[in-house]
Amino acid sequence: MTEKLDILVFAAHPDDAEIGMGGTILKYASAGQRVGICDLTRAEMSSNGTTDSRQAEAQAASERLQLAMRANLELPDRGLTGDDEQLAAIVQVIRETQPRLVFAPYGVDRHPDHVNCSRLVQEAVFNAKLRKWQRGKKQQDAWTVEQLYYYFINDIQEPDVLIDISDFFAAKMESLQAYRSQFTLMDTDSVKTPLTEGYLERVRARDYLSGQKIRTDYAEGFMSNLPIQVELL
Repeated sequence: MTEKLDILVFAAHPDDAEIGMGGTILKYASAGQRVGICDLTRAEMSSNGTTDSRQAEAQAASERLQLAMRANLELPDRGLTGDDEQLAAIVQVIRETQPRLVFAPYGVDRHPDHVNCSRLVQEAVFNAKLRKWQRGKKQQDAWTVEQLYYYFINDIQEPDVLIDISDFFAAKMESLQAYRSQFTLMDTDSVKTPLTEGYLERVRARDYLSGQKIRTDYAEGFMSNLPIQVELL
């Protein structure tokens, strides 16, 4: 069985999790928490780079973020239909790693894969706790996730919670810079995309503005479908 995780982050493509919550991932990992990322696709439809180069970049980013685990379900890029087989694959990861918290992309985003990933993970978190929901040859114990949070990639709403990542922002940017094929024009075969046109600076600006709301340098925002329980404010 895969070793248990404290936090499991789902992403449609390698680099999504780093964009949305790379600082938070490293903050938890540095505190001794076991954090893992599960990418749903190999991003084979990306305009630049190859699936092999993207995996190598993801590995480099994972090392910078001190991940305990990174997996890729190899579902079809631009083909996240949410069919029973895809849903079962996500449920299996949740049940095997038994995370306390799960994170997924926020469901309002210009990229349809991010939207579909959000919906799929929400369904999987629900199904994972149903003892009678079993698919495939492997019977698994049900697992109840404590809380599901959503991180922002391209579009941002007013968040329910902000996490100070000031001490980890530089490392977050280093993890993103590992994806050279996505954020830089590397050669004459590269094509301009929104990612190569100052995207990382927009990430910096977003995290900076989020930080100003809580009087810190940089922060990442998250949403929740459920009330957030605290003992004291």
